[in-house]
Amino acid sequence: MTTTAVRDGIPARSAEELEELASIAGPELELAPAELIVEWAVQQFGERFCVTSSMGDAVLADIAGKVAPGIDVVFLDTGYHFPETIGTRDAVEATLPVNLLTITPVQSVAEQDATHGKDLFRTNPDLCCALRKVKPLQDALAGYDAWATGLRRDETHSRVIAPVVGWDDSKRKVKVSPLARWTADDVDRYIAENGVLVNPLQYDGYPSIGCWPCTQRVAPGEDARSGRWAGTAKNECGIHL
Repeated sequence: MTTTAVRDGIPARSAEELEELASIAGPELELAPAELIVEWAVQQFGERFCVTSSMGDAVLADIAGKVAPGIDVVFLDTGYHFPETIGTRDAVEATLPVNLLTITPVQSVAEQDATHGKDLFRTNPDLCCALRKVKPLQDALAGYDAWATGLRRDETHSRVIAPVVGWDDSKRKVKVSPLARWTADDVDRYIAENGVLVNPLQYDGYPSIGCWPCTQRVAPGEDARSGRWAGTAKNECGIHL
């Protein structure tokens, strides 16, 4: 298999070709600046490449918009977001040169309650994340060969080996993490130097922001993600697993 279709002047690739590309590019781009990693992805995949953002801040969207104005930025609206998160999404759409795509689950919160019982986030948080995050993202990425995330290695133990370019076998796509090597200080520095939009909850004790039922404030000195699914063994929604 070589070319089954051509889009944006770039031929389609098989999963095997994409996996091989990721295995080569990961080590080659390991020490590259985030901007160069995004530029490489745009050159390789064109319109088959998008960026995802949870709207904790607009760092990755800002970088991508500068490298490739008009790039697709995918936001998953779970129906459980803080108003501040929705406001940050709206501000990104209004001020950055990106194509903001808001993706919603198949069922509304009310429909999910009717099907699975009220407050599934409490009774079965893994299923709730699967229905409102994992499946919608998988569906949203159907038309892409690769996508970028804001994942950083310093966030959780499960992310410490995340490559800057890797292969996601479950999605059969190339996963690009331009900020993988960044620290929280690197993020703060970029925000300050570039006037990047930040979710106001970041300044109100929420260094890691998810759905409001499953996100709590974090006390000074505590792990940044300790407010996510507090009191449970859960520490990932499943998107990065």
